[in-house]
Amino acid sequence: MKYLKYYKYILGIAVAFSTASCNEDSFLNVEPKGKLSSDTYLETEAEVKTVVVGVYNSMQENYSSGAWASVYFIKNLPADDCLAGSTEGDQADYQYIDDFAIQTTNAKLEGIWTNFYKAISSANTVINLVEPSTDGRKALIAEAKALRAYNYLELVTLFGGVPLMTVNPVDPSEYHLPRAGADEVYAQIEKDFSEAIVDLPLKSEYSSADKYRFSKGTAQAYYGKALLYQKKYAEAAIQLAAVISSSEYDLEPNFADVWTQGTEFGQESLFEMSYTSQELYDWGSFPWDGTNESNIEAQLQGPRGDIFDVSGSSLNIVNGWGFNAPSAKIAQAFIDAGDTERKNATLISADDFFATGGKYAEKYNGDAHDYEGFMRLKYATKAAETAAAPATAELNYTINWRLMRYADVLLMAAEAYHFSDQPGLALIELNKVRERAGLSDLTEVVFEAIVTERQLELAFEGSRYWDLVRWGLASQELGSLGYQTGKHELFPIPQNEIIANNAIAETDQNPGY
Repeated sequence: MKYLKYYKYILGIAVAFSTASCNEDSFLNVEPKGKLSSDTYLETEAEVKTVVVGVYNSMQENYSSGAWASVYFIKNLPADDCLAGSTEGDQADYQYIDDFAIQTTNAKLEGIWTNFYKAISSANTVINLVEPSTDGRKALIAEAKALRAYNYLELVTLFGGVPLMTVNPVDPSEYHLPRAGADEVYAQIEKDFSEAIVDLPLKSEYSSADKYRFSKGTAQAYYGKALLYQKKYAEAAIQLAAVISSSEYDLEPNFADVWTQGTEFGQESLFEMSYTSQELYDWGSFPWDGTNESNIEAQLQGPRGDIFDVSGSSLNIVNGWGFNAPSAKIAQAFIDAGDTERKNATLISADDFFATGGKYAEKYNGDAHDYEGFMRLKYATKAAETAAAPATAELNYTINWRLMRYADVLLMAAEAYHFSDQPGLALIELNKVRERAGLSDLTEVVFEAIVTERQLELAFEGSRYWDLVRWGLASQELGSLGYQTGKHELFPIPQNEIIANNAIAETDQNPGY
């Protein structure tokens, strides 16, 4: 990993949360590994940092796992800008999410639920066991609070109210927790972010090796997002304005450059999930248990070789396994908006692909599952971003997921200003994003313009579905795909958690499941 690898060996100082099998204990009751005691560990700032880095390890696994449970994929699949892709039966639980045939036993949802709580558990260890006796310790505690808030923000977005664990259990009676209300979870998120922001360093104060870590600006951006999702627009605007006025961030001049290796942790980046090819995996050494340090999900979504022959194309990309395929709807949205620059950096039509020297694969017969005539270019699989032989290229992608970009901050700020009756400020931020895309400035902001800009700017980045849900537009845009109002606003609480956790009953399940 691009984090501290030796974290794996001290994982036992935190109680690792994972969804248990059907026994008397809940997902909170897991045998710790290593048996290291907080009495003999966490004595130095270096040791505390190791545990904080472990939170990122759990999160990294949650976004690209050889066990095929990726938050990145799961947040994208229900939207209308992408389709599950591959073949109809491949990774069925991903296909079910894409098709709104989601079951409470979906293994992908179980997997990410587990990893969210692993990360939260490690954060709790630092927050509750480390004394804020030095500025360095205060900053590490702040980082742990921000990371805990981040993971709870993901959970409450995906599942609604969830068990709220801010102290790791030490007694069996504490293993079983009921679902907290979504408002309670958000209150904890706000508390953690507001406290963390005080002591977190700026991005510019981190060394180059530590740029992956939460900074003050990262926490302010996600705090603003949490407020925006609750429709606390004026408060959200304050947090997002602080990011903008910090002068710590800016847009990359060229939209297409955002996805290149050269701009990782660059001026537009507030938070990335980081991967490396340092392990040089082959088919015999790749850890399919989910502890991979490369981004295997990148390979999963490269252009499928059953459809595309990329060998002669000047695009310099290589084949993958065809998941997360672009929809014709998002391609048409770019065309309708006259948005050539972002379109050309996000996807490519079959005809344009042929013009680069590519062609259809010999085995392609004119019909393929979830193929609507387009290939993804955003997060493209490039030979330059993986390891060469004797390593296996498919298993060693270094592509970082950009989880919070400055462009997203500007668009969230525009929305917050718009809904808090500050149209002039909304216009300024919206036009910054449009200008980079080569589009003319708007002279007034209407809500539909914000919707369109977020659709085009953030395509395939996991925002579209959750934007439509919170705006009340999901039924209108996704009804024909299977979306049901009153059900699909949230994913189901994993069934094995309901079985294992005595404090959650079947009647506590989200509506419709």
